Amino acid sequence: MDIKSISSSLSVCPQITAQDVQKIADLGFRSIVCNRPDGEGADQPVFDEIEAAAKKLGLETRYLPVISGKVSDEDADAFGKAMNEIPRPVLAYCRTGTRCATLWSLSQAETMTVADILAATKSAGYDMAGVVRRIANGGRTPTDRADASYDVVIVGGGAAGIAVAASLKSRKSDLDIAVIDPADIHYYQPGWTMVGGGVFKASQTAKTMGSLIPRGVHWLKSAVAAFEPQDNAVILDGCRVVKYDRLVVCPGLKLDWHKVEGLVSTLGKHGVTSNYRYDLAPYTWELVSGMKEGRAIFTQPPMPIKCAGAPQKALYLSGDYWRKQGVLKNIDIQFHNAGGVLFGVKEYVPALEKYIDLYGANLNFFNNLVAIDGPAKKAWFDVAKPDTPVERVEVDFDMIHVCPPQSAPDFIRVSPLADAAGWVDVDHITLRHKTYTNIWSLGDVMNAPNAKTAAAARMQAPIVAENLVADLEGKTPSAQYNGYGSCPLTVERGKIVLAEFGYGGTLLPSFPTWLLDGTKPTRAAWILKEQILPPVYWWAMLRGKEWMIKPEKVSAS
Repeated sequence: MDIKSISSSLSVCPQITAQDVQKIADLGFRSIVCNRPDGEGADQPVFDEIEAAAKKLGLETRYLPVISGKVSDEDADAFGKAMNEIPRPVLAYCRTGTRCATLWSLSQAETMTVADILAATKSAGYDMAGVVRRIANGGRTPTDRADASYDVVIVGGGAAGIAVAASLKSRKSDLDIAVIDPADIHYYQPGWTMVGGGVFKASQTAKTMGSLIPRGVHWLKSAVAAFEPQDNAVILDGCRVVKYDRLVVCPGLKLDWHKVEGLVSTLGKHGVTSNYRYDLAPYTWELVSGMKEGRAIFTQPPMPIKCAGAPQKALYLSGDYWRKQGVLKNIDIQFHNAGGVLFGVKEYVPALEKYIDLYGANLNFFNNLVAIDGPAKKAWFDVAKPDTPVERVEVDFDMIHVCPPQSAPDFIRVSPLADAAGWVDVDHITLRHKTYTNIWSLGDVMNAPNAKTAAAARMQAPIVAENLVADLEGKTPSAQYNGYGSCPLTVERGKIVLAEFGYGGTLLPSFPTWLLDGTKPTRAAWILKEQILPPVYWWAMLRGKEWMIKPEKVSAS
């Protein structure tokens, strides 16, 4: 038997025999459900044999046969009713277990989210892509008619989504494009570090979504429930169906605050803050500007995260403020990093280490934040140094800046578009999906090994636009992404180490070193970050103006 757990009350498996029933009872199951009609296979025991063996051991049984590939709404209702009536845990079986998993999925559609249902069945090894639209429709069979259809559908209205919509329109103005995003507000997230450092006001980093959608592009203000790439369809909440000729996927990342025990209940109070949230970045500055003594902790979780330099940017700006206020000697700065290096590209590390020394910060590598008690001002880290057992340590704090664990959004992670780790599976050069050739992805959600930054999305948007338009015209996509990303490390107020690099840590500076040497802290880089990049973001990137980022193409041989 190959038994797979789907929930605490249900496991499923392929066909069983009467001889298996004793082991099923020994494993603690109290009921058996058969979803396979008798006589479906020549080597199949009839249900009466299973039932007789089960009765001898005091197990309940149900015979709910379903013809393969024809799970009806009534079948799902009957399965759900049986699950509520018989003792649990239940073992359900059919030929492979798929019908059982399908029946459970449809029966749970009104009480669980689509993402949670798909995650549970996927972890058990069952792909529910074929019935995802029915799950999204509350377990009922929906119409196959599309509610809307477009030449290009873009999932996500963040930096990547708006930028690629604008770049597409600038190349082919007659394209019928829709952007799907439920948010009312669009945020300039790179500015939140500056908000936490007292440089920007939070209001400077926000604009209404409607004001930024490019002219002529439709905005579908909704959340995505699932993808049906085999039918060129996106399923929205409420089971509305949107069809596409080409799809671009860029919804950003999920900030998984709940992965740190106790964090959610204490965010924004008790000295617990994060620049990764619009409403919390001002609290960071409130804590920093009011601190005269004590311990300040800055954390960084395991990769990948967006803007990998942001956790230490908060440290540097805080340390600089305390130094200038003359209180740095009274403050114990601790940087707890789940990784093993200060920064992933070695050329920038010497300059950063000088600031670590300047601020007297203590580096704690392989330290991952796992729990926090805000009122008690205590945090717990799992220390996982190479070749040593994991050790949990307790650390007191007066202020703690938390960078949350991050992952792909649930509706991406459980979709047919995702790789084994949950990220959209693309060719790292063209950013085209490896399986579905009319799908592209960019931004933080795809699996290319580049830094997840707004600068990376700015570079990727015209590449995706160029390649998508080439595909529409029957040409081979030829624009290449070299992995470019940029991380302006705000080492003090007025100076920045401008890290610019691509795949494999290759340095990719935008300016000659005589003008701006990114490996050293410069005033020029600070001016770029504070005064130039915000308007470039709002008025160039999001409007299809591709200054200094024209796509490179594969030259003809």
